[in-house]
Amino acid sequence: CFECCIKCLGGVPYASLVATILCFSGVALFCGCGHVALTGTVTILESHFSKVTSDHAMLTDVIQLMQYVIYGIASFFFLYGIILLAEGFYTTSAVKELHSEFKTTICGRCISGMFVFLTYILGVAWLGVFGFSAVPVFLFYNMWSTCAAMRSPVANLTNIDSICVDVRQYGIIPWNAMPGKACGSTLGDICNTSEFYLSYHLYIVACAGAGATVIALV
Repeated sequence: CFECCIKCLGGVPYASLVATILCFSGVALFCGCGHVALTGTVTILESHFSKVTSDHAMLTDVIQLMQYVIYGIASFFFLYGIILLAEGFYTTSAVKELHSEFKTTICGRCISGMFVFLTYILGVAWLGVFGFSAVPVFLFYNMWSTCAAMRSPVANLTNIDSICVDVRQYGIIPWNAMPGKACGSTLGDICNTSEFYLSYHLYIVACAGAGATVIALV
């Protein structure tokens, strides 16, 4: 019985198991945190930067579409991770030794090769997702650092109303959107809102989740 357990443990593809867990964790962090962060971003824009609904209607539609895409990504990778883990179990050398009477066919090799190719394609795609998810982190960091500079006693600012953040320059909303920017105490109030704090940190976690998924797929 002990030898049988040792053989069974030897047949576990630990590398595939760790990669699957890391992939599940990364996708879950990216999808969950990204979905909530996008909702918070819409709330911030509607409350402080674009008071007219028609000005950010396209952005709202794009964000809703991205949230639906997130649902699809989560569902797909849940199934794909399970399939990859099962494929890893059946292709370990230890399992082949336990079931030596079963020989590898050309079809089986083609299926394994297809999974390897598809995994690397998905890895490249997630590398793009990782880069894209860093964009909102950069935008929120710029706003946060501006607010931190206004509160810093070392800055010695005489007129904080001259310090502004204009989100129109990033192409998020059109140039005719009003007010489009926040200055001075208004900007400080935005940085102190729970929506800003939560969205900023959720974007960071989502970006880290995308990075973990890239590592898992490599």
